[in-house]
Formats: sequence, C-alpha cells, structure tokens
Amino acid sequence: MTREISIGKVKIGHGHKIAIQSMTNTDTKDIKATIQQTLELEEAGCDIVRVSIFDHECVKTIGEIKKVTSIPLVADIHYDYSIAIASIKSGVDKIRINPGNIGSKDKVIEIINAAKEYGIPIRVGVNCGSLPEKLYEVYKTSKYDAMMMAVKEQIDLLEEQQFINLVISAKSSNVLESVKINQLLHERYDYPLHLGVTEAGTFQRGSIKSSVAFGILLSEGIGDTIRVSLTDDPVKEVEVGREILKSLGKYDRGIDIISCPTCGRTNIDLIRITNEIEEKLKNVDKKLTVAVMGCGVNGPNEAKNADIGIAGGKHEALLFKKGKIIRKIKEEDIISQLLMEIDKL
Repeated sequence: MTREISIGKVKIGHGHKIAIQSMTNTDTKDIKATIQQTLELEEAGCDIVRVSIFDHECVKTIGEIKKVTSIPLVADIHYDYSIAIASIKSGVDKIRINPGNIGSKDKVIEIINAAKEYGIPIRVGVNCGSLPEKLYEVYKTSKYDAMMMAVKEQIDLLEEQQFINLVISAKSSNVLESVKINQLLHERYDYPLHLGVTEAGTFQRGSIKSSVAFGILLSEGIGDTIRVSLTDDPVKEVEVGREILKSLGKYDRGIDIISCPTCGRTNIDLIRITNEIEEKLKNVDKKLTVAVMGCGVNGPNEAKNADIGIAGGKHEALLFKKGKIIRKIKEEDIISQLLMEIDKL
C-alpha cells in the first residue's frame, strides 16, 4: 500500500479513493477564463485541477482561483525555479516539476525547501519522450531501464534533502509501455502513483487508450490518482475518468446507466433517448443504476438489478423498479417520466 499524501483537502494513497485530475487549457493569464474552466471541472467531479504556470503573470491567477473554489490546485512548472517558489508562496496545493529541466541542483533544493516550509507535496515524473539527454543511449536498449533511471535520479535528489512528500509518475503514449513502467514503479516505491497515458489523442482514441491502461493497473491495485489526457474539452477528461472508475467499482457516487445495443426488435428511438438521459443525469450524485433497454427480451428481467429503468415496446415503454413493472409510458414521455421517478428516489 502506498503512503498517504495530502493535496489540499484531498488525500491520496494508503487506501483513499482514486482522485480524478484534469488540467485547464485556457491561457492561464486570462484569469476570468481560467477560473471559469476550473469551476466547470469542479462541477464535473474533478478532484484536483492542474494549471500551467509558465511565467510570473500566471502566478497571480493562483490566488484568484483559490478565492472562488475549494478544489486543490496544482501548479505545473518547467524550467524556471523562481516561478515554482512564487507559486508555492501564492498558496498552490502541490507543484509538478521535472527536476531535470529546472537547472542546477541548488535551484531544485530551493524549491524543495519552499515546499517543506509551506507543507505541500511535489509531483515528479518523466515522459518517455522527454528523458534527460544522457539516458537516450540507455533508452535505445531498454526503455524501462531509462525511465526507471530517470525517476530514480529525481527521487534520490529529493530524498537526499529528507523530502518524502512525493507523488511520482511515468508516462508513455504507448499503452503497454505505460502499464509496464507503472508496474515497475509500484514494485520499487511506496509513493503514490499518478497514472496517465501521455498524448493519448482525441476523445475516442484517448478514452480507449486510457481505459485499457487504467483498467489493467487499477485492477492490480496500482495507481492513486488519474488523468485522462484528451485533445478535447478538459471536462470530458473528468467524465471519462469517472466512467472508468465506475466500471471498476472505484467510484462511490453518480448514476450508472446501462443500456442495450439495440436490435431489430427495438421500436423506440433508444439511441437518442439513452444519450439524452445520460446527458441530463451526468452530474447527478445519487448512487443509482438506471437501465435503458430496447425491448422486453432484455428489459425488466435482464436488468432486474437496476434501481429503475425502462424497456421499450411499440412506441411506448415499461417503467420498472428492481425488475418489477410499475406502468407503461408513451414514447414521447419516456425521458420526462423516467427523470421524474429518479428524482423521487
């Protein structure tokens, strides 16, 4: 079991629930837009938000975000150690750095000392595409040896300074590489692991890659926090992450919708109905299973364990609860009537 780390109000590791992360993609210096997106991510169920802090103007955003939201905020820092220190002093809840691109050891130590003083964790990590130059010869022979060496160098530096308030990550754009390196890290270290498939791609491709990688790792008990990286709206990253955790039984709130794939027996517009119901229920926190089924064959009986559901008929549907039929509903009233009944539960 990994050790416990606190990121603001959120605790990760040591058996705590898997935290969902995302990252704003606004111009961080646009305070209004960055705050708005942070609030949207929080509303969607994000547990931790990361923002890119690339100059001292960006640092000013940290305090403004903290005024209007309680979600833990992570500053993503590259190259300039002074920005990392300024972010820590501005009240950020964690910083993410790559010690290899910060500069001299003395500069990294200054960041460590600031993090110690303010009691915040540091996430260190590597991506297969941005290893230190000296490790690329190793990488040609063994990608995993090179990545493990890069992580070890970073951890050794922090541990030399008696700093163990750490989260670690190692990512690849290749699913199986991401899985393997995290399995190796889990065997070697007890620090919480942040999982991700870097540069995963567009919504469909990125969702599939992340689902496969996270499914393997989380089912093995590996991983304490996740980010689904998508070339899309960051809110979708949270929604996909939530569904991945639900499917693994690792998300303790929100509605789980089960629906059939349709067939020739379907006589209602099930695809449209299901999509509309899913959209309307996506931020409802009730822990319920809702079934949207196409016909009587896979209706109340097959979905009898659902808390509530409908099974399509000929331009109508049966409403049922725990497999027990309650009443018939006209096709045009299916959505409104089902939502009304869910609201009562």
